[in-house]
Amino acid sequence: MFRRLIPDPFLVALVCVVALAAVLPCYGRGAEVVDTLATFAIALLFFLQGARLAPETVVSGFTHWRLHLLVLACTFVLFPLLGLALHALMPNLLSEPLWIGMLYLCALPSTVQSSIAFTSIGKGNIPAAICSATASNLLGIFITPILVGLLLSTRAGGGVDLTQVGKIVLQLLVPFILGQLLRPKIGAFVLRNKKILSMSDRGSILLVVYSAFSAAVVNGIWQRLGISELLIVLALDMVLLALVLTITTMAARFLGFDKPDEVTIVFCGSKKTLASGVPMANVLFPGPAAGTIILPLMIFHQVQLMVCAALAQRYARVIAARERPTLTEIADAQSPS
Repeated sequence: MFRRLIPDPFLVALVCVVALAAVLPCYGRGAEVVDTLATFAIALLFFLQGARLAPETVVSGFTHWRLHLLVLACTFVLFPLLGLALHALMPNLLSEPLWIGMLYLCALPSTVQSSIAFTSIGKGNIPAAICSATASNLLGIFITPILVGLLLSTRAGGGVDLTQVGKIVLQLLVPFILGQLLRPKIGAFVLRNKKILSMSDRGSILLVVYSAFSAAVVNGIWQRLGISELLIVLALDMVLLALVLTITTMAARFLGFDKPDEVTIVFCGSKKTLASGVPMANVLFPGPAAGTIILPLMIFHQVQLMVCAALAQRYARVIAARERPTLTEIADAQSPS
């Protein structure tokens, strides 16, 4: 219980970066330098992800197609529909940039690391989780910009130019493919240095967040955003996650999936990626608006980690109880034949 109360170091670092941007934002020539460094750091992040991922791992998981289709439907259909429904019910609850951030959150792909980690803790189908989470991230490079364009197309000044898909492909997919091509040469080194490279991955996200929030602070984000709006975003994120967790659980049971597959569907279908979401927002929403738009995603990221950590432990206890032999089975096994 004590360990669960300790916040994740990366989440603490995110809060510190936002605080640093509030006190010491970069602007002018400094902002250009930080933005360039952030672009290179994100390209490096996806290059290393490509170098880590074994192609055979992805191929082996594709056979469980019903599970993958359900996860993708939850990620790219259920979430956007819920986001649109929340906005239709309460259009004036948040400012325009925050509602765009909520809809952007709903269009993002699933996470990779935490989806697999929680599936493992909850005794779910790990190979299927690896395949679903990876496929979601790769497809999201193309699907997310299109979804964002569709979700925002009816709003004043909304919509995203689909030519920005090319920018995202250049910044995210090309480095990933290059990492895959060079995996035979550098894959062993990357796997041996997981801890150092993990710090590099997280550092790139922190750099992008600092760049985005610096631009927002310079343009007066804190004069336009109050504590009440942050609390409303937190409440909406919690409602959104609760709805998705409930629907994914009911859908998995209704469609006849076993308990390990249900665990995989729940955790892969309910996550939204911060690692891909921040750099995509930087491309899709250039300028100071990105700092406000990624706020709902940052808060949702915290909420999903805390809730799913507790849920994974509960699934683990349920599955362990089912696997534990009953007294009758023990007596039968000990009795002479």
